[in-house]
Amino acid sequence: MARERKNSVRQSIVETASRLFYKQGYTSTGINQIIAESGVVKSTLYTTFRSKEEILMAYLESEGAVSDKELKEATEKVNDPKEKVLAVFDYLVELVQQKEYYGCHFLNVVSEVTKEDEAIRTQIKNQKNNVRQLFRQLLQPIGKGDLTDEIYTLFEGALAGNKVHDDVFPVINAKKIAEKLLK
Repeated sequence: MARERKNSVRQSIVETASRLFYKQGYTSTGINQIIAESGVVKSTLYTTFRSKEEILMAYLESEGAVSDKELKEATEKVNDPKEKVLAVFDYLVELVQQKEYYGCHFLNVVSEVTKEDEAIRTQIKNQKNNVRQLFRQLLQPIGKGDLTDEIYTLFEGALAGNKVHDDVFPVINAKKIAEKLLK
């Protein structure tokens, strides 16, 4: 029973922090706001997490798992190997047009931290390497494994371009370029 309560408290803190980090940014979100909005007392928060960075790491791990799952599911909607790669870009087109989309969780955070924040940057690199690995898995069977980093760069560029322009056109154009590379 105590373990369930501890997990529930942890989940509440992570969900609250995740919403706040995503919507208003990591550096703009204070511990006191997380405490107030999650409904936990300060001592409970610090018993569960030693620091704001630890909460951020839990957020990145959680969002990484969700992102990996959604990208994989997007590729499973089609059968053609080349279409599987393009399905990732179709997923992005839908994602960036959602009302509550505030950019890539990981690019948002990496733009707020310094090079000295190695643990955070490593966590983000791990998630981004999962995306690269997904593209490698999709491209190798069709003899296009050498395009892994090019397609991955298009993916990341589309996310960055969308963030700058707040428009879907960078994602659409990245998909068009990917289609040309896959011919």
